[in-house]
Amino acid sequence: MMQLSVNEQTITQSSLKIVRVVDGDGMIVRNIFDNKEFEIRFLGIDAPELKLCKKLKQDEIETNLAAHFLIELGKKSFNYLLEIAPPNTNISISTENNNVIDVYGRTLAYVYLQDGTCLNEIMVANGFAKPYDRFYCSELSRYQSLNLIAKIERKGLYTFIDKF
Repeated sequence: MMQLSVNEQTITQSSLKIVRVVDGDGMIVRNIFDNKEFEIRFLGIDAPELKLCKKLKQDEIETNLAAHFLIELGKKSFNYLLEIAPPNTNISISTENNNVIDVYGRTLAYVYLQDGTCLNEIMVANGFAKPYDRFYCSELSRYQSLNLIAKIERKGLYTFIDKF
């Protein structure tokens, strides 16, 4: 089911099931009605990479951390997301009208569990992802506040490092 909210300028889609967690900020989902699968990239957050890629090289330069260490942090983020949202979990998503698809064709979305909690928010609040400010996200300031608290309280990846 899809809903369009004119006031919030978002499109909501429910009746989705997680097929596979890709990394700490992405997953493959399936629409349970038509069985179509697509990839979701969590809107407004960023988790460390799991493999060598252009983004990892950029993160290495920005953080002054070795790629292999960033990959280990990425594995921790991936495992945490897998723990709280394993395959076959029912979810719904919400996208922002002017920011729906990234350059790789992935759907940019806020991902919600059945109880209404937002996975994007959980990942940041627990220190396994950080706010991503390179693209517009209406929740950015909220994510920045949650990230600061996670950092101060040394949650998640902040147990090992001050910046990622």
